[in-house]
Amino acid sequence: MRTLKIFTAIFFIGILLTSCSKNDKNTEDAKLNIRLTDAPGNYDSVLIDIQQVEIITDQGKQTFPLINPGIYNLLDYSNGLDTLLVTGSFPASRLNQIRLILGFNNTVVLNGQSYTLNTPSAQQSGLKLNVQKDLIAGGEYTYTLDFDAARSVVSMGNGSFNLKPVIRVITEAISGAIEGQVDPANAAYYSFIVNGTDTMGTSIDSTGYFKIIAVPAGSYDLNVLANPGFSNQIENGVQVVNGQVTDVGTLNF
Repeated sequence: MRTLKIFTAIFFIGILLTSCSKNDKNTEDAKLNIRLTDAPGNYDSVLIDIQQVEIITDQGKQTFPLINPGIYNLLDYSNGLDTLLVTGSFPASRLNQIRLILGFNNTVVLNGQSYTLNTPSAQQSGLKLNVQKDLIAGGEYTYTLDFDAARSVVSMGNGSFNLKPVIRVITEAISGAIEGQVDPANAAYYSFIVNGTDTMGTSIDSTGYFKIIAVPAGSYDLNVLANPGFSNQIENGVQVVNGQVTDVGTLNF
């Protein structure tokens, strides 16, 4: 009888510990941050009406409201600048897809003239960005959406423009960056590198500074496009290391 009581006590303790273990595991969510940055285009403004973000995992769909829903001028987030769209937690699982849900107030401004930016599929089901990454319980992950304005806005030739998004999803700390300075500041207007078939670049600001972010580790030729009166420059063999910023220094024209 004493042996039966001991066995029964051990059995119920085992159930209790198993239950607690499962509950603790369920409460260990993964935290996710979604940020927005831009590779600029030759426009005055590219205004995108972002309303919310959907996260598609193996466990289903979860919708996150934006911290600041509304109009985002993509050109405000170049040269290493970005902005936090959403932050939230959910049970650890496999992240399959991120979707940007847009509103209807999307426009592009060119030479002071505003044009409607047509985005029919994005408004209905969202801009779909495939990720396919496992999110571990207790981990925190930051994904930056690099929205290439120059390649995403398509002129239809009849005064109308369509949005055909070209967006790279960047995972924090698995890429590097290139920065530098142009002297004089007005000598050049754009800098870029080529990674296979992907061109990554940024405009040079009024002080002559530029920064190309989300560059995979490797060796690149940095192309700097000059304004009239100056000559283009190429810096060969610029080395990029994950998690670091490579400073090419001052480029004298």
